[in-house]
Amino acid sequence: MALFERIFGRRDDPRALLRPLYAAVVARARTPAWYLDGAPDTLDGRFDMVGAVLAQVLLRMETLPGMAAESALLTEIFVEDMDGQLREIGIGDMMVGKHIGKMMAALGGRLGAYREAGDDPAALAEALERNLWRGEGAPDGAAAAVAARMLRWRAALSACDAATIRAGALPPVPA
Repeated sequence: MALFERIFGRRDDPRALLRPLYAAVVARARTPAWYLDGAPDTLDGRFDMVGAVLAQVLLRMETLPGMAAESALLTEIFVEDMDGQLREIGIGDMMVGKHIGKMMAALGGRLGAYREAGDDPAALAEALERNLWRGEGAPDGAAAAVAARMLRWRAALSACDAATIRAGALPPVPA
């Protein structure tokens, strides 16, 4: 390996510095409070919470100068993680790409929906109901509760600067 590195040069993975950030995104998405509010505690529900939290971080990164390339790298880490998760649950090689394509489309749709909802609690609750509960109707008050918590978390996230986000030092999900 050292011979190849000398001939072709060492290529460090630029995503390595953002792995702690991605780990923090997943940790925030797994915070029990979301599920106690009524977010579905299912495989799809957990994917959707990762997508919702990741979308909030990506939207914050959009507002910080010079973070566009890093937001693309963070999205690549998400794809890499989802690829591994699909394989772990038994999805075959032939189908992984198709599933990843759907997941990327889902993330893109969520980014647009959450961007459009902004800080409007009703609009965010509606977007969350479409995405977390896949339009099947949330339990009474659950969409509003998750939206309220998401807005409180987004407010705390908005106080984070680029260095804090890069380090993965995301604020905790509010109680």
